[in-house]
Amino acid sequence: MTPEKISKPPVKKVMTLKEAVATFVSDGSYVSFGGIGDRTPSAAVHEVARQRKKNLRLVSDTAVTFAHDSILIGLGLVDKFEIAYMWGGIWGPDPLYRRAVEKGIPKPIELEEYSNFTAGMRFMAASMGLPFMPTKSLLGSDIPVHNPNIKIIDDPYTGEPVALVPASHPDVAFIHVQRCDPIGNAQILGHVGNDDCLARAARRVVITTEEIVPTEEIQRTANLTYIPYYCVDAVVKVPFGSHGRGCAYCYPMDVPYGLQLQKVWSTAEGFEKWAEEWIYGVDDWEGYCRKLGWERLSRLAMAERRYQQYGEVR
Repeated sequence: MTPEKISKPPVKKVMTLKEAVATFVSDGSYVSFGGIGDRTPSAAVHEVARQRKKNLRLVSDTAVTFAHDSILIGLGLVDKFEIAYMWGGIWGPDPLYRRAVEKGIPKPIELEEYSNFTAGMRFMAASMGLPFMPTKSLLGSDIPVHNPNIKIIDDPYTGEPVALVPASHPDVAFIHVQRCDPIGNAQILGHVGNDDCLARAARRVVITTEEIVPTEEIQRTANLTYIPYYCVDAVVKVPFGSHGRGCAYCYPMDVPYGLQLQKVWSTAEGFEKWAEEWIYGVDDWEGYCRKLGWERLSRLAMAERRYQQYGEVR
């Protein structure tokens, strides 16, 4: 973590998502989207796409089908992807990612591949101010054969081989959380993934949050504050900001929505039509939610509450 982060003052950082993307993302930026499985910053991805930021270089431990990175790939806004794997889950393989990798549609992308574990180690190294992290796990795979940025050296203590993965310092990271205060103390409920390390590794961090609460409320459960204010540059209130995927204790993933996208995105023409309607055809994420239907989103939130209360969805 850089000294600049630690010296950030505890000032209010609330802004709109449109302002945050315009301020921190430029053409050619090195960008990471947090979350894994859920808490995906879907709203942030839509806004990056809406502002047509191009020639992006993305980095992620695990990208999730129909959630974030693939949308930018499908729009031809990505030049390079540093990734462990694209996870489809119940929705199946991502057609946008496969078209780009296998057919160069809408344009070819360069891949720099790691294992899921070592992709996370890259953020950990950066968060600790280290240039790399050593690991033994990659020695059992062919990944170093195809990735020249993974270096294999002799351990100076034992003489045995060890693989080194380079630290990753994204220009900007977008991380979605359940709640955050105005100065940037962000709390995560459920699994954290690598977001605590990512927030310390990235040069700029934009927190999108389901709700903004007073700092006094954050202090009552300080153990949940995985991302402290001095790591954060912007705080954006975005209810249902992970729609498509879920956000623990707020709403589950919208399975019918994902299954519908699997069909729509199966062709490049279908995806382009969807993007014109759902990304470029609305002004912001609120417009997306309004188009989707607040009643539908409310039902998702109610289903999550029932699950937390009764252990089942009724």
